Amino acid sequence: TLRKPISQSSMADWASKNLNMHTQGIFRRRISISNMLSWNGGSIKKPMLITSNRTIKKEACEMFKLVQSYMGDRQTRMDRNHVALVTVTKCWSMQGLRDELYIQLIRQTTDNMCYRSLAWGWELMAISLAFFSPSPKFQSYLEGYIYRHLDSDENIAQRIKELVDLKNKKITKSRKKRKQNTEDEGLPISTYAKYCYRKLQKVAITGGKKGLRKPTVEEIMHARNAIVTPSLFGSSLEEIMLRQQDVYPGNKLPWVQTQLSQQVLALGGEQTEGIFRIPGDIDEVNALKLQVDQWRIPSSLSDPNIPASLLKLWYRELEEPLIPQQFYKECISNYENPDAAVAVVQLLPELNRLVLCYLIHFLQIFAQPSNVGRTKMDVNNLAMVMAPNCLRCQSDDPRVIFENTRKEMSFLRMLIVHLDTSFIKGLV
Repeated sequence: TLRKPISQSSMADWASKNLNMHTQGIFRRRISISNMLSWNGGSIKKPMLITSNRTIKKEACEMFKLVQSYMGDRQTRMDRNHVALVTVTKCWSMQGLRDELYIQLIRQTTDNMCYRSLAWGWELMAISLAFFSPSPKFQSYLEGYIYRHLDSDENIAQRIKELVDLKNKKITKSRKKRKQNTEDEGLPISTYAKYCYRKLQKVAITGGKKGLRKPTVEEIMHARNAIVTPSLFGSSLEEIMLRQQDVYPGNKLPWVQTQLSQQVLALGGEQTEGIFRIPGDIDEVNALKLQVDQWRIPSSLSDPNIPASLLKLWYRELEEPLIPQQFYKECISNYENPDAAVAVVQLLPELNRLVLCYLIHFLQIFAQPSNVGRTKMDVNNLAMVMAPNCLRCQSDDPRVIFENTRKEMSFLRMLIVHLDTSFIKGLV
């Protein structure tokens, strides 16, 4: 569900307080906010946002050139993948540049007369949101901007036509040139906006790419492809199964779930102390995520904590929790009643029920006494690490969250101990 964004007046108020107002001409007249936030073909001499950091001041001006290069508004010898890589790496490494990049992209995608340039600006925003979030202070402004483009394709086409007509009155242009500016190239802007809106909601919670390794060209390309090809991570179960139809049409369960689960067992995870509790190396997990999203499992894996960590991430990042929100109250109301807890599972949509039963069957392997002696992960520990990946409390009240966490753990414990999952054996 889309939250109502901040109003236009609130966005204007934010801009007036945070924009680093630029000047022009020999009398250094201040540029208006509307001009500050409209496409610019030249360079900038100072950042868009107020900052006292000298490094940010310098880097912001260089980054504006990179943004123009990616959008095709400035010539460069680098290909667009490497332009995106340099831009994203700067912001990923330097937190103070992130809001600056997003405000620059807002500027360059406002009143832009070239549809191709406009589309590439939105594409760079989508790629950036795969790696880092804006600051909490800037998030509502960016959210408001994206929200206003969710159904704006006709308005954008009309606006481009108006701007081109206005420019043509001032400067005579050839018909060929005029056609280049207005023809549609690439995806509709609303497609980018819808993707960016969903991505912003998620990255604001997850914080983006973690680890010590800098972004790679492969990750840049993967982030771009995710705009039109839903990732196996962060999508709904239905989307994942739909995408899977082309590759594994006969499978009843998500390939990513069964493959990662089998990898954990193949690498001796049921005999590994702290499995699911001790995280795998984050850079290795990121690398595996990239491979899995291309339907590949590398043969070089040796640490079961890596597929185990990625498996937890897959459950946690599902667009809708594995146990859908409408069943949440029933789950935490029946956290001490085995029969009622099992009954809730039978009420779930068929796909959710199968995926949950596969998970519980998988956890029941680790709950066996012969394995607990090695892993030190008894049924209580397993429930504790897995419950947040299956159920999501919607409350913002810390007391409610704290109280419900205990009930969520207890509910999952009931399933591990009492749910009959024998039918799941051999199912893929």
